[in-house]
Amino acid sequence: MTWNPFNTSIGLALGGGAAKGIAHIGVLKAFEEEGVKISCLSGTSIGALVAAYYAFGKSADEILAVGEQLSFKRMRSFSLKTNGGFFTTDAIREMILRDLGNVNIEDGHIPLAICTTDIVSGEQVAFEKGNLADAVCASVAVPGVFAPVEINGRKLVDGGIVENVPVSLLDDLGAGILIGIDLNGVKSYSDPTGMIDVMGNAIDICMNLKTRDQLKKADVVLSLDLSSYNRTDNTDRIDALLNEGYVPMKAKIQKVLWFKRTNYLRYVFKVLKEIAPIKLPEFIKGWLRPKLPSIKIK
Repeated sequence: MTWNPFNTSIGLALGGGAAKGIAHIGVLKAFEEEGVKISCLSGTSIGALVAAYYAFGKSADEILAVGEQLSFKRMRSFSLKTNGGFFTTDAIREMILRDLGNVNIEDGHIPLAICTTDIVSGEQVAFEKGNLADAVCASVAVPGVFAPVEINGRKLVDGGIVENVPVSLLDDLGAGILIGIDLNGVKSYSDPTGMIDVMGNAIDICMNLKTRDQLKKADVVLSLDLSSYNRTDNTDRIDALLNEGYVPMKAKIQKVLWFKRTNYLRYVFKVLKEIAPIKLPEFIKGWLRPKLPSIKIK
């Protein structure tokens, strides 16, 4: 939990959502246009990929050029081995190496945390250092579709299983104001057109109740209704999907700035919660951020 009333640095958590992740680029574009600095980033799955590019100096427009390649057909690499998935994440690794180089997470321009899941222990494994391509590939490895990525003896898969919008990771990065972007912020799901969509919907249904509870840690939440978009390929609707993130984030920027101005008052409420044996109203509880147990690679 952050205990600094003068800390108004902004942390942005980008959630999973496969090819719907183009909406994240619209969110980043809104921040850029309003001149609001993002001090740290965390990401799960496609959110980890977008966050990685932004943390390593790519602008929203530059990431959009990469976003035009975000279809399942382009990102998959078929695996002939029985290694826990039909496909590997090799194509994603090659894209990262091509665009960002063989870099470590801690070398980025903006502090970054990448969320993954240990498929053996069920633990959250968060990377704040180490090879960037390895961590991102692990975070996007949807179980059963992509083979797990082994790092330091752990078999790692999609971080969304434990925290699809990794707000909890922003505290350790020093954020004072936590913002979560949820690409699955609705109770209905897109009509599946194939096996990948069916598996994706099933995972989303399992994750979403937990995600809503975890998002209570955030100061500002952007929950997007992207049910009309495809999980595997939106290359024919890039502008529309970009605006799904851009327009509502532009509208919420003033709320973000309000939190920056009133951070001292929120700090007082936190202190009262700790020292006063009283039951605080629910709207005050929303300012408190319980920690999610996890293993962090620092």
